[in-house]
Amino acid sequence: MFALAAALLFVLALVFEIAGVAVGGVLTVTTLAVAGLVCVALHLMGLGAGWKPLGK
Repeated sequence: MFALAAALLFVLALVFEIAGVAVGGVLTVTTLAVAGLVCVALHLMGLGAGWKPLGK
């Protein structure tokens, strides 16, 4: 789930960079890339994967 969200954020960042689009001061290529990295980190932690650690 988070991996898919990260991929979509990275694609949006790439399209914004290629097209030279800037949507306000908050939504930039950098913020999209950082949001994508956060999603990758959450995915690597196992959140949203649908499995639970042993013993719980």
